[in-house]
Amino acid sequence: MAAAAEGVPASQREEPARDDAAVETAEEAKEPAEADINELCRDMFSKMATYLTGELTATSEDYKLLENMNKLTSLKYLEMKDIAINISRNLKDLNQKYWISLPYLDQINMIEEQVAALEQAAYKLDAYSKKLEAKYKKLEKR
Repeated sequence: MAAAAEGVPASQREEPARDDAAVETAEEAKEPAEADINELCRDMFSKMATYLTGELTATSEDYKLLENMNKLTSLKYLEMKDIAINISRNLKDLNQKYWISLPYLDQINMIEEQVAALEQAAYKLDAYSKKLEAKYKKLEKR
């Protein structure tokens, strides 16, 4: 590109366009008036105080929320403890009733076995009586 620029007269060469917004110009630093600095400092401290108050308030509110959540969780755990105690008490009562009724359950099982044996005996007796009846009828016909 430099070689191409050599053949072109200097008046026709274009420098790259510069964006005025991107280029900063140096200005002489001026000391603001003393009253201006005091006012700016007061404004800055006022805004910093507002900012810090907001931050501390937000943090305080977060801690209050955590405290409330902890209280509610504690209450829930107390309720769950009461429920667990009631369940434990009921389970002990049921266990006690089971052990008290265990001999009766054993008796019921024995009675059930005896009834089953009696039922089998009744079926055998019925079958035997039918055979006897058949033999009696056979003998009666002779």
